Amino acid sequence: MTEDAMYRDRSDAGETLARVLREIEFDRPVVLALPRGGVPVALPVARALGAPLDLVLVRKIGVPGQEELAAGAIVDGPPEYLWLNEPLMRGLGLSRADLEPTITARRADLAERRRDWLQGRAPVDLAGRDAIVVDDGIATGATMRTALTALRERGPARVILAVPVAAAGTLEELRPLADRIVCPLVPAHFHAVGLHYRNFGQVSGDAVRRAMEDSAG
Repeated sequence: MTEDAMYRDRSDAGETLARVLREIEFDRPVVLALPRGGVPVALPVARALGAPLDLVLVRKIGVPGQEELAAGAIVDGPPEYLWLNEPLMRGLGLSRADLEPTITARRADLAERRRDWLQGRAPVDLAGRDAIVVDDGIATGATMRTALTALRERGPARVILAVPVAAAGTLEELRPLADRIVCPLVPAHFHAVGLHYRNFGQVSGDAVRRAMEDSAG
């Protein structure tokens, strides 16, 4: 794709990604989307590969009183993955016990989202299968880094990162966490994911639920 290329919307980005991924041989692939924006991208990919679609549910764990400052993150499982920013916690004088109320609340949030968006459907077993992780794009990569690390704990044969657009530097930082990276558009001058879409509106929870129902149909 050219430097100034743009996607019409997330579905168009997913179709583009699917065309590239169809050329790769996978072992019983599972497509895993980061909601919400990654879901409409991942749906065409899952259809093209004839693969099940699941979600990677990640919630940030904020510093008490400064919720925008990430003291860690939690990813639903099984197994559940919990990452804590130990250097930050030491610097702020925080212990694991200080974060337990937030961890408990975020764990409940993840369970509620899985019930709502997947109607309680259990996560797809990744053991020995190729896990293809999809989002609508990557800027800093903080959430994706946590997701990729968590998925390794579930024993996939390979972890493939597949996104329509991303910052080159961020992809290099993520490269050690993935067996393969597929990204059709890597602008030399990256500013924001949304600038590479004509339509980059918010994805509602209802849209996520419908997409997951469609994928299971």
